[in-house]
Amino acid sequence: MPRRFVHRHQPSRQLVSWAKAALGGMLGLAALTMLGEWSGSPILLAPLGASAVLLFGLPDSPLSQPVNLVGGHVIATLIALALDHLLPQSSWSIALAVGVVIGVLGALRLTHPPAGADPIVVMTLHPDWSFVFSPVLIGALVLVMVAALIHRLPPRTIYPLPVRQPGETPP
Repeated sequence: MPRRFVHRHQPSRQLVSWAKAALGGMLGLAALTMLGEWSGSPILLAPLGASAVLLFGLPDSPLSQPVNLVGGHVIATLIALALDHLLPQSSWSIALAVGVVIGVLGALRLTHPPAGADPIVVMTLHPDWSFVFSPVLIGALVLVMVAALIHRLPPRTIYPLPVRQPGETPP
């Protein structure tokens, strides 16, 4: 097997950074669970668990930034809801929806890989349009708020990333 298939490209980080990421993921998803119990409406979705991995584990990734997380989930859900109402229910329509989401999010520069699971959830559950607001928008916003707080703990991580001017290189 060629080495490039087994080489770990992800840079090494201190164990304390991964402990903080684990704490952030736990607190973020616990907040969604508690909010769901308090409101009587489930907020916790599997795609948001995958978002937590990026948000807390790789906060410096462009894919983890608030606009990608929130925009990715909201747009993916809107596309999925529209296609769910327009297309017959089938595995092919779900595959089509995921493909459309990949293309649209990429074209908008809002790629967030966990949002690719939103069409599967939507087209399996067939929720109404309010699903965009709750659980999707509320869940994504809560995760971003928890991340903004968690990343202030030592070892401090800059989150969200600062806006850079075209051609400007990171420090």
